[in-house]
Amino acid sequence: MKWIEPKKYLKKLELSEFPQPDVIELKYPVLMCHGYGGFSMLVTPSPLHNPCMRLRHYGIHAFAPNIVPYATIEIRAEQWAEVIHKLKKKYGYEKMNVVAHSMGGLDMRYAISKLDIADSVVSLTTVAAPHKGTSLAELVLTAPDTIKEKLAELVDWFGESMYPAQKSDAVAAVEQLTRKYVTEEFNPNTPDVDDVFYFSYSAAVGKGTNHPLNPIYRLQNQLIYQNEGVNDSFVTVESAKWGKHLKTLDVSHLEQIEIQLSKERRPKVENFWKGLVLNLQKYHL
Repeated sequence: MKWIEPKKYLKKLELSEFPQPDVIELKYPVLMCHGYGGFSMLVTPSPLHNPCMRLRHYGIHAFAPNIVPYATIEIRAEQWAEVIHKLKKKYGYEKMNVVAHSMGGLDMRYAISKLDIADSVVSLTTVAAPHKGTSLAELVLTAPDTIKEKLAELVDWFGESMYPAQKSDAVAAVEQLTRKYVTEEFNPNTPDVDDVFYFSYSAAVGKGTNHPLNPIYRLQNQLIYQNEGVNDSFVTVESAKWGKHLKTLDVSHLEQIEIQLSKERRPKVENFWKGLVLNLQKYHL
């Protein structure tokens, strides 16, 4: 039997003076905008629910609502704008910090640039958003028409079952995520707004890195790598950079939003979300 010194044992029983997490005070609340897809909603109340509750853990006013999971940027942007109006009216907020994951980043860039919410948004932080598109969308669109149509019908049915208030259009949404569309049509016609802070995070795992990846996503990770370079299994590092690029994370696209996240890798994601809000605090936002 291994002998444990009494002092060492008792040290473990000592109480921390402040065991709760630090309060992170922000000037404005945080709206968290999810990306394309709704399958994560089967395991969480919303795709960004867990990160949202993490921010509330620090005393931050944070919200992670649901909008239509499969629709064009224009339709999704209108719904995010409506969410902002509702939150401002309900709580009396003047402005909001927006954090947008994946396609949500394009939605919010459009909403800020084209809709009447620029005065209501003080910052936009995008996380692995395809600001230059993704070759994964192009790979999906190369599927035989019969397969693509049947799959689209299934996905649209699923989307409308989860969010019946808006008709889904999975294929039209994917078409807007291609590199050609984003770089040649979306970006030139969606300028940034001068008074809004733009921050971004990219991520890289799997092929071309030393960071692990769920084997389920290994093939698409490798295909994207062949076409574009290192990526998080959905979006490349270069595509995710927009505004002030803050960091390249070593967690996958779904791990970023705490989906399929192992216990061992959880501290990485916890540190990422804490760092994100500390950056907003740094700029007095």
